Amino acid sequence: MSQRGHLKIYLGYAAGVGKTYRMLDEALALRQKGVDVVIGYFEPHGRKDTIAKTEGFEAVPRRVLPYGGTSFEEMDTEAILRRKPAVALVDEFAHTNVPGSEREKRWQDVEVLLAAGIDVLATMNVQHLESLNDQVWHVTGVRVRETVPDWVVDEAAEVVFVDLTPRALRNRIERGVVYAPEKAKRAMENFFAEANLTALREMAMRHTAHEVEERLAAPQPAPDSRRYERVLICLTGRPASANLIRRGKRVADYLQADCLALHVCLPSETDPEAVERHLSFARNLRIETHTMHADNVPKAITEFARSRKVTQIFMGRSLPKPVWKRFGENLVQQVVRLARDMQITIVAERRR
Repeated sequence: MSQRGHLKIYLGYAAGVGKTYRMLDEALALRQKGVDVVIGYFEPHGRKDTIAKTEGFEAVPRRVLPYGGTSFEEMDTEAILRRKPAVALVDEFAHTNVPGSEREKRWQDVEVLLAAGIDVLATMNVQHLESLNDQVWHVTGVRVRETVPDWVVDEAAEVVFVDLTPRALRNRIERGVVYAPEKAKRAMENFFAEANLTALREMAMRHTAHEVEERLAAPQPAPDSRRYERVLICLTGRPASANLIRRGKRVADYLQADCLALHVCLPSETDPEAVERHLSFARNLRIETHTMHADNVPKAITEFARSRKVTQIFMGRSLPKPVWKRFGENLVQQVVRLARDMQITIVAERRR
């Protein structure tokens, strides 16, 4: 059985900071040492300096897939496996493959390459990190649709932060290095506004610093040793549960704690499909999920939390009660009263 390949991610905070250029720099150094390096997928974006860096590299031909009357080019994972290089370069790690592909996401294609013993150098921006999705939307007004689960990035052998000051990046955009002139003007006024870039850069720096801290920390305890922190996320069918999942999982990751998600089903469940979507999303982030039926939801949550030795509970705000019911406790207030020995975090619904 092949030893699993190593993944190295070049992380930036926006297009144009130089991730692909830096990746190609390392690839060139490896090739000069005699390492077998191929381009698995490269997105040129019309950037002449970056394109020039690819000269002399073997590029595995892309796979062409028809969809909706148009042809799309995707990375040919099977062709890379047949070629079996030592290292494959993969641009745009967070990309969503066209319907009809064997796998939904490019990062899943990369997992296949790693399992076959192929090392991968990949590029992505911090806004594609799943746990930051709501934060990025709140700061920039842009809801990023292509995301990578945090555990995928956490399991990378190395994460390299490729930095450039927001002012220097905007200067590159103004000079037409990143985008064509008409697109550059729109970009500068919207997503690439200096305030947005500054906030995104700070997120990338914080995430990279956290990665470094974890790698420099003392050796991890054995898997069967007791963890002192356990996080429970209480899910409903409301859209805000997605934000709740991201927030709770990010806190659990920082604490190196177990993370669980629970949905208590009522006989009058109104949107079981939405609940299942949230549970599926949680499972994709490697959160242990549970569902249970109960008439008394606060009691069920509290008893489940105690039985699993939970230390922190994450909940969304309760919906407003009708006027004739406002004198009693709402669900969150009841859980707070019943679970006095646990920390309860109420996550607000962010609106723009």
